[in-house]
Amino acid sequence: MKIGLVLSGGGARGISHLGVVKALMEHGITPHIISGTSSGAVFGALLAYGYTPDEILDIVTKVSIVRQLRPAIGSGGLLRINRLEDTIRTYIPEDSFESLKIPLVVNATDVCAGELVYYREGELIRPVLASCCLPGLFAPYEYQGRQLVDGGVLNNLPVEVIEEEADFIIGVHCNPFPVKDTVCSTREVLFRSLLLAVHNRNKERFVRCHLLIEPPLLRDYQVFDMRNSKAMFDVGYDYTRQLLQESPVLALNHASSDTSE
Repeated sequence: MKIGLVLSGGGARGISHLGVVKALMEHGITPHIISGTSSGAVFGALLAYGYTPDEILDIVTKVSIVRQLRPAIGSGGLLRINRLEDTIRTYIPEDSFESLKIPLVVNATDVCAGELVYYREGELIRPVLASCCLPGLFAPYEYQGRQLVDGGVLNNLPVEVIEEEADFIIGVHCNPFPVKDTVCSTREVLFRSLLLAVHNRNKERFVRCHLLIEPPLLRDYQVFDMRNSKAMFDVGYDYTRQLLQESPVLALNHASSDTSE
């Protein structure tokens, strides 16, 4: 049985993906193909290259992402993400999809054409960074004649692109919608309305996953909260361990490791 793993975007909350994957691997569930967007693309690339979840968490805690961002006034965003190319190249020196041990697909949004673009071969690092360019915060990433922004704008859980290549799809979503009794400010109404639009599109993809993992405690963390990396890792790990103990998906334990089928 071939397992497909889909990793959503979610900023710093994406660190929880690492805890989820660690728990899956401890139960003998390893992916045969990975699809990811935004932070899910970054962590998907490192996992696909062969780093363990704990090794990637160590990388995250050592690398100061903020210090490598530069102002991009007048360029469609506040910051430029380009300088992270060299940082990622330190850990994936070959800089190619072909160098990965597990096939990977990442998506980005062409902000001019208004369409999704998927990448799965050739140069790796620049498409991964393009997938992370949150509109408004980061300037669009120019690559192959396109101006690219965050893939999550149009598809924050890219299930469809690997459906034909996997028998069982595990979707990992790190942006549980925060339910509240009331909202007060105009800013909060606008922000939650945007979240609802994205969440509504995601719901259509949730049902396409054979197993959806969405740790509810991630509501307690902000999307830029890098200080709580270990805590978010543990949230993903603990939730997934409990879920697998209670779920019939445990039948996948040995089948998922059989790459001959």
